[in-house]
Amino acid sequence: MSKKLIAARLRDLDQARDYGTWREISLELDTLEGADAWKQDDTSDDYDHLLIKERLAEMRALRKSGDVRQLVFNLYEGLHGNLGNISNPVLYGVARVGTKHLIEQYIEEVARCLDYLCAGDFPEFPEDEKIVFFKRTGTVFGRSALLLSGGATLGMFHLGVIKALHERNLLPRVISGSSAGSIIAGVVGTRTDEQLRHIFEPGGLNLNAFQSVSLGRALKGRAVMDGGQLERCLMENVSEDSFTEAFERTRRIIGITISPADPHQQGRLLNYLAAPHVLMRRAILASCAVPGVFPPVMLEAKDYRGHVVPYMPSKRWIDGSLANDLPMLRLARLHNCNHYIVSQTNPHIVPFMTDTAPKRGLLPLARELASSGSRGALTLARTHMDPYGAGRVINKIDNITKQKYSGDVNIFPRQSPRQLLGMFANPSADDIQGFIRDGERATWPKIDRIRNQTRISRAFDDCLALLKQRHADRNAPAAPSRPWLRVVQKARIV
Repeated sequence: MSKKLIAARLRDLDQARDYGTWREISLELDTLEGADAWKQDDTSDDYDHLLIKERLAEMRALRKSGDVRQLVFNLYEGLHGNLGNISNPVLYGVARVGTKHLIEQYIEEVARCLDYLCAGDFPEFPEDEKIVFFKRTGTVFGRSALLLSGGATLGMFHLGVIKALHERNLLPRVISGSSAGSIIAGVVGTRTDEQLRHIFEPGGLNLNAFQSVSLGRALKGRAVMDGGQLERCLMENVSEDSFTEAFERTRRIIGITISPADPHQQGRLLNYLAAPHVLMRRAILASCAVPGVFPPVMLEAKDYRGHVVPYMPSKRWIDGSLANDLPMLRLARLHNCNHYIVSQTNPHIVPFMTDTAPKRGLLPLARELASSGSRGALTLARTHMDPYGAGRVINKIDNITKQKYSGDVNIFPRQSPRQLLGMFANPSADDIQGFIRDGERATWPKIDRIRNQTRISRAFDDCLALLKQRHADRNAPAAPSRPWLRVVQKARIV
């Protein structure tokens, strides 16, 4: 009876139309398959359960007793994202929903302690000290970023990932996009939360980016697709904002990767810190310029008067995936990111992606040997070729093979031959809705893991925002009681 019931519920799981239904069925399957008992058992060789239990008891006791100074001291010293190996991927590979209850209780207690310290009024822990504590401890703890890979039309899968995370308030503020992923990052980065929900509706986006050119034009421009059509597509979906303007309106930190078309240049990650006045739309156009498909692109920016002007006019830029599909190191330096959620749709990468940590065996060994052999062959070829001719092509291929294409949490589709054949074709409205559904369904099994692994960093962000607002309100000049004084102050401001 149990096996038949499990088989029936697995069929129901495959047909689930929303996350609530999927989660309800998954929890039932966890009970039927024995994962509930595993979650309730604190012990495991995959993490230090004794340390986590001890830390949980200490924090809970200090919070309940109101010993604020000791609680702050303990959090200063022992708070980081993988304490006792609680972020081990193996711990999220047993149950369909969640992990060990002890880990979830520990994470929730840390967040509760942070909320308690932020909201409480403690004479021994004044507001100025609170701000210093949350800034320093939050910096040590780090934050999460969402990275959207390239993949041409296959990148529309990212929309479903965004939708699933946004609906559960789990969408990171830091989002990076390369090639097709840059389009989705730009769409998200130029819309407020209220505007964002409309892009998932039928007709919410116009993604007709592809239009072929004549043979003569293709030979002349060395590109088979019309860059003007891609630019018109972006004009309909991404506002004409600089990176700074988009950040100030939405508070989302958007990064777009681009690769150099010329020698003596390095790939770049453009954002409101590294390229504040560059037009995001133009950066996306460059990031999507797949060599041979779209022509290289010159960037544009706004000058101090707000006029659009060329940016580095002698340089041209191409597909961001070639140099850095997932710019983790750069994000770590600029935005203190140390936890990465990756939505990966590159067709040459997805077949090698797995839901779990790498395992020992012949297949992983064969993959590593093939990868090592290809890197060695490329290195040898580069030493014997003209660096300004075929050597440049070898360098680009070498960059692709050396990149890291996975993160801490990886979300990827099950690609079909039909999708692969339509990579450089305009998706229909039905195609886009299909990609969104695929992205959502691939994200649902990762929701609890993402929620747990970002819970503390989200608490830091919320607490810091509240403390900064309080500080600003407290230090704002009081409204004068005399009307004539308001007139004087207004005149001074003008």
